[in-house]
Amino acid sequence: MGIQIDVVVGYPINDEMERVLGLAEAVGEPVTVTFMWEGREEAERAVLVPAATLALWEHWAPAAYPANGAGDEDRAVVEEPQLAHPAEFGAFTLFRRRVGGRTAVARKGVVVAELLDPDEAHWLQEKARNVRQGFMDPKQKAAFEEFLARQASLDEQ
Repeated sequence: MGIQIDVVVGYPINDEMERVLGLAEAVGEPVTVTFMWEGREEAERAVLVPAATLALWEHWAPAAYPANGAGDEDRAVVEEPQLAHPAEFGAFTLFRRRVGGRTAVARKGVVVAELLDPDEAHWLQEKARNVRQGFMDPKQKAAFEEFLARQASLDEQ
């Protein structure tokens, strides 16, 4: 992914979240964040993607990220996702989605970024890039066809 910046956040308090979010918004690139939650032994890694960048990726991506284990017929009982109340951290409110594992980051009632699983962020960015690179708008396509028509054939070269 474009710019890779690892940030360790002990607790998403005002200053830490503001710095990380400001960095992501300033460069318009995802920032990998590692949360070290109190009472947990393992760190939680996520990718903080600015809302505008995520909207662009989702515009170009041809499909949604496949659910983990989708198609596994041997799976045990599927756990029902737990409802998580919004968590407020100073100027920010985190809204964890029940399905998909994403967390929206809102500031003053506006979603400014989302925390995604690193694999989902990478998959979404790659899919969007591949589709976007294969797309030409009508004017560009017409100009390219005109350019090709003016080229000498291989026999003439």
